[in-house]
Parts: sequence; C-alpha cells; structure tokens
Amino acid sequence: MPSARRIPSSRGEGDAAEPVSSTAIPAGAAPAPSRPALPDAASAASDPFADLDAVDLAILDELEHDGRISNTELARRVGVAESTCLKRVRALVASGAIVGFHAEVDPAARGLHLEALITIRLHAHARGDLRRFQAYLERLPATRRVYFVAGDRDFLLHVAVRDTRALRELVSDTLSLHPEVAATSTSLIFEHAPGRPR
Repeated sequence: MPSARRIPSSRGEGDAAEPVSSTAIPAGAAPAPSRPALPDAASAASDPFADLDAVDLAILDELEHDGRISNTELARRVGVAESTCLKRVRALVASGAIVGFHAEVDPAARGLHLEALITIRLHAHARGDLRRFQAYLERLPATRRVYFVAGDRDFLLHVAVRDTRALRELVSDTLSLHPEVAATSTSLIFEHAPGRPR
C-alpha cells in the first residue's frame, strides 16, 4: 500500500523561517548542549504539496487504503475519467506524494515471531552526524522502521526477530556496544492493529 512523505520542492519561494527565541541562561551557568535537528537535503520552508486539490486528496485516500484498486474503480470512486485518473496518479508518484506501492507482509510468515520497539539515546558527540547513524540502523537486518524523535531519546527503532535470544543479541551485542550509543530501552510488542488514518 502506498504511503505519503514530504519532500523539498523548487516550486515557488517559501516564506522565510521565523527566528526562534532562546531561553536566558543564568550568569556562570554552562548552556545545555544543543541537539541538532536531522538535516534535510534542502529547505522545505514551503509546502511542496500545496497545489494538491480535492481530486488528488481523494485519490491518495483511496490508494492509501487499497493499493491494488484498479484504475477503472479508482476513477469511479473519485468521480473523474479513467484517463484523468491515470494522469493524476502518475503525477502524484512523480511529485513524491506517493512514495511507492508495496505488500505489507506479516513478519511471522518469515519466521520473525517477536517484534519490539527500541529507543536509542546517542552520546552528545555523536549527534553531529545523525544521518550516518540513521543509515546504520536502516541497514540492520531486523529493522522494520526507523524514527528520529523528539525528547530525551534520539531514535525509535521497530524491529522483528525470531525469538528473545535474537532480540537480546541485537540489543546487548549490537546496539549497546556501538560506540555512539549512550543508552537503549526495549519494549515488546504484544499486538498491533492497522489503523485507518483520516
């Protein structure tokens, strides 16, 4: 099923970002180390999908919930001609509004019966190159999703493994021993159900 993401766009100039005020620091006190944002390839000050109209949004809604729907049925549901619908879908793919089409496979079908969420906090010196560490997490065989998050942790990692032994090895022997990792916390997933975003 397709998913949507935001990408930088060169269509028009975006508004300038407003300056962020800083909190005053008492005299003599050392400022708290800043946590850099995950850098983007380019500024996304303007909304790259601002030009999407009601038909585009209806197409996205239908495809998000049934990525295998035929173009004929999709056109009928959104109320446009089949040729128009096909052009719209191709334009949405080209713009990045539709990331791709894929099958969502139950990890248990591949023998991965245990899923977990692992929060990861990096050492302060490692936060200067968050993209590199994110790429490292994405390459781990057990990884299903990687999230860069706010708060006292830097990443949330969704993994699927065969059993508790495999999970322990991943956390204790791989992640915790990584020189850039300061701390981890693991939560087992008992059950999850697909949502229908609106």
